[in-house]
Amino acid sequence: MSPTARRKAATHAPQPATLLILGAGGDLTHRLLLPGLASLLMVEDDRDVRVIGADRAAKTATQWRALMKDSFDAAGAPAKVLRRAQKGTKYLEADLLDPDHLQSVIDECATGSPLVIFFALPPAVTAKICDLLQNIELPHPTRLALEKPFGTDARSAHTLNQTLLRVVPESQIFRVDHFLGVSTVLNLIGLRFSNRLLQPVWNSESIERVEIVYDEALALEGRAGYYDTAGALRDMLQSHLLQVMGLFAMESIATLEPTEVHDQIVQALRATRVWGNNPRRAGKRARYTAGKIGDRKIPSYVNEKGVDPARNTETLAQLTLEINNNRWKGVPITLRSGKALGVARKQIVAYFREVPHVPTGFSGTEAADRLVIDLKPGAVTFVLSMNAEGGPYDLEQKELRAELAPGRMQPYGEILADILDGQTLLSVRGDAAEECWRIVQPVLKAFSDNKIPLEEYPAGSDGPSGWLPA
Repeated sequence: MSPTARRKAATHAPQPATLLILGAGGDLTHRLLLPGLASLLMVEDDRDVRVIGADRAAKTATQWRALMKDSFDAAGAPAKVLRRAQKGTKYLEADLLDPDHLQSVIDECATGSPLVIFFALPPAVTAKICDLLQNIELPHPTRLALEKPFGTDARSAHTLNQTLLRVVPESQIFRVDHFLGVSTVLNLIGLRFSNRLLQPVWNSESIERVEIVYDEALALEGRAGYYDTAGALRDMLQSHLLQVMGLFAMESIATLEPTEVHDQIVQALRATRVWGNNPRRAGKRARYTAGKIGDRKIPSYVNEKGVDPARNTETLAQLTLEINNNRWKGVPITLRSGKALGVARKQIVAYFREVPHVPTGFSGTEAADRLVIDLKPGAVTFVLSMNAEGGPYDLEQKELRAELAPGRMQPYGEILADILDGQTLLSVRGDAAEECWRIVQPVLKAFSDNKIPLEEYPAGSDGPSGWLPA
């Protein structure tokens, strides 16, 4: 059952809440957060949310309402939905790193309903504000919603988690990974545990290898300020793809209670390590050179505005892992993500082992049967060997495909709904965030020590030769 369906099955209307957006004038708020809220309000007409924006930049009430309108228009929200969102809204100009300013902002939000503080800010600024919140009087309950990355390594993630726990309990901390709000990712749970066909074969006896790929045709698109200090491994593999892997690989659950799901995800992550404990063989990195994607001419990454070539930032990363437990031992799981690639490929692919014996007399395909889960757009495809058309003794592979219905709301809408309701299913738990950093740390060190070569690929290509096929 989807989070939306679970909420609809509830016997009571959602509780009113206040959404305080710190960094309300930024791109994240305008491009993702407010459109996500719009999609939520379109689906749930009994949702009562008071929206307050705060940032250092001066902005009039008219400008703030215009920004909200632009975001809601982008989500296709009708005028009546915008009016609901703008009821009681206000924008507060404040230096959020000044304790007095921060306290005054919090005081403006004291309405008796739950307060959600959403940090639409750079991670370093978020950490400083969280430190200040330890000495600020907060309404009860207050929930903290933070964007990735959660720290810069395992140690800093642990330090951040300890700071957060001094502000509110773990049950009120929401580490946002919008991938967990994508309906297709959530469908992994249903696909795995609601049918008899896949349950018996979801293990190393039947599955030979797994690929989790998120290749994008988009290039840097003006994000050098963040991306050039992060790179593909930190931006995508360390967070999004490891969370997807945790859902793919976790053990069986009895309920969709957040604690149970998170326990199983963390158990899988704890058992995960770099393939063969050899980061130099398990990790790959590359960055794009000048090329063409469709009609677009793409400059070399090092010539993109704001890029420092000396950082050796990778725009494509690949990492092979193993989960050292009874279910998955010996199965290589490869994560890959990159920018400016010729084919946008956003898939989970499970390759099945060969059957023990094919009857003598058949001839044809030797390719592995596989299950392909397309994340965007959503679809599930079985690629199976069977008799070829017109040749009863020849084998070929046929596709059995099911298109998945799009989500009822945007990923940020699903995530916001759970945060406003105090449900942590779609958030990343603190110990999971730390485990993700532990897993990738050996490869990050090999990158920084230049023990893994930085390869190159033309924009619009499939990436370097010898990597996963696009």
